[in-house]
Amino acid sequence: MLTFHFSFVKVFSPMKCNFLFDLDQTLLDFHASERKALEIVLRNNSLPFSDDIYSAFKECNKSLWLKLEKKEISRTDVFMNRFKYIFEKCGGDVSTLDALKVNSDFIKTMAVNGVLLDGSYEFVERLKREIEGCKIYIVSNGATVNAMGRLKSSGLDKFMDGFFISEDMGAAKPDPVFFDIVFERIKQPRELCIVIGDSLSSDMLGAKNASLSSVWFMPEGDVESAMREYDVDFSAGSYDELFCVLKNWANGLGGKA
Repeated sequence: MLTFHFSFVKVFSPMKCNFLFDLDQTLLDFHASERKALEIVLRNNSLPFSDDIYSAFKECNKSLWLKLEKKEISRTDVFMNRFKYIFEKCGGDVSTLDALKVNSDFIKTMAVNGVLLDGSYEFVERLKREIEGCKIYIVSNGATVNAMGRLKSSGLDKFMDGFFISEDMGAAKPDPVFFDIVFERIKQPRELCIVIGDSLSSDMLGAKNASLSSVWFMPEGDVESAMREYDVDFSAGSYDELFCVLKNWANGLGGKA
């Protein structure tokens, strides 16, 4: 069994800039870890696995998490329904399925299979090295064991100054309560914080709801319209671009970065 001993925040001293990073598809390749874990879990239950099966699971999972963000369903509903759906699609016996146990096995398998997005490790290392005094926090929706395990197995955990995972907090992005808890713990003013993430519906809307600056990472579609709708301040299509955005933002706070 995986066990983690960590505090939410390491230091409470006043800082000039605080980067609030989403985790999945911003720093870690969630889909690579998810695909590997799903294959292992299905094969352990004598069920087939293929690219089509993974695509179906991914679409189902995405739709369930969007419902959770809108508070239409619970976390338990997400965990149960995604495996009821995929077991049925694979021809498994849903009547005997312990969906929560399978979900637990899935999360534990993901937790030891963290996959970095290409260039993310070097990018975070550069932030710490070149933007003096910056603090980096993780703000992520999801299961704590999953998020923390993948961070640790990827090596990114050593650069982080705090971790805020929705399962532990009783609130999830885009609910402003999520960020209220963050600020209560890091003791930093909102104007010195900026949210970085890939999701419009959780990261960018969460920043908007909490009156925070934001950077939409790897944007897709009608970028200009989406940025207007969600009041996004910046966008970046690569880690080099993102570094420049964050460095300039930090400079705007009066820093020396």
